[in-house]
Amino acid sequence: MTSRTTALTSPARIPQPDAGAPNMANEEACTVFQRTLELAGRRWSGAILYAGVAGARRFVEYRRYVRGISDRLLTQRLRELERQGFITREVVPTMPVQIRYAPTPAGAELVGALLPLGEWGRKHYDVVGASSEV
Repeated sequence: MTSRTTALTSPARIPQPDAGAPNMANEEACTVFQRTLELAGRRWSGAILYAGVAGARRFVEYRRYVRGISDRLLTQRLRELERQGFITREVVPTMPVQIRYAPTPAGAELVGALLPLGEWGRKHYDVVGASSEV
């Protein structure tokens, strides 16, 4: 085992569940943690939310921020994020009609919770960049 592997798997570095908590609470915490990761980790969702927090409001702005996403997939993800309560959609009755999107407080809070993950990614870019497909 390399020192790098040891550092990553060292019990002192990995947060442990409360040993005094009932086993069911640990199972529930694990389930919530996994669902949260799947929600935030869905391809493009994090980048779309980040773009909204960074100021994107119109579809073309989101497309500019989130490079590599197709129009079809951006539309699909915006609808999903709206349905999940992370983005609001506003129809502005102008000619032509404008659609504006904005993160909800829950969406902005999720991005805030993910920022340390992004910092970790920058710090360990040698690992993240080498394994990335994007």
